[in-house]
Amino acid sequence: MTTAQDPRSVIETRLTHGTHRQATTLLAEAATRPNADSAHLTELRDFLVATLRHHHESEDNDLWPLIESVAPGTSEPLNALTDEHHALDDALDALEAAPVPADGDRRELAAAAATVRDILHTHLSHEEPLLFPALEAHVSPEAWEAFALKVIATTPPAGASLLVGFFDEVGTPEEVAMILSALPAPAQELVPAMRAHSTAVIASLRKA
Repeated sequence: MTTAQDPRSVIETRLTHGTHRQATTLLAEAATRPNADSAHLTELRDFLVATLRHHHESEDNDLWPLIESVAPGTSEPLNALTDEHHALDDALDALEAAPVPADGDRRELAAAAATVRDILHTHLSHEEPLLFPALEAHVSPEAWEAFALKVIATTPPAGASLLVGFFDEVGTPEEVAMILSALPAPAQELVPAMRAHSTAVIASLRKA
C-alpha cells in the first residue's frame, strides 16, 4: 500500500507495477476468447514482452546498484529476486513465440499468457514489500529523476501507447499527470492520441 504522502519514486513504481498486473491479467483472459481481435492481442502481447523485460533489466542493472551505493547491503534481498526475473524471462520467451492466429487455436497463447501473469503477480508480491521502503529510505528525488529519465529514454516502442490507458486505470488523474509529465515535449503532444488508442484497444479486449 502507498499513500498520498509517498515519494514520487514509490508512486511511479506502484503505477508501473499496477499496469503490469492489469496488462498481464487482460492478456491471459482475452487470449481465451475466440472473438478477441488478433491485432489487439498481438499489440498487447508485444507490449508486455518488451516492457517487462525492460523493466526488470532496469531494476537489475540500474536501480539495485543505485540503492546499494547509498545503503550497502540493502539491495541484497532485492538481488535475491533476480532468479524470479530469470523465470519471467523464460516465460516471456514462450509468450513471444506463441502464435496469435486471427482464427483458430489460441491455446498456446492463452497458456503462455497465464504463466506470465502468475509469475509476475507472485514476483511483485515478493518485491514490493522490500522495494517500496528501500525507495523511500534510500533513493533521493534527484537520483530517482535521473533513473526515471534513463528508463523513459530506453523504453522500447512496442505498444508503448498502451501505457497511458493502463496508467489511467491504476492511478488517480493527479498521479497519471505526474508520471506523464516526465515525458519529453514531443511525446507530451502525443498523449491524447495515445490515450484514445490505448483506451480503444483495452476496451476491445475486455468486451471480446
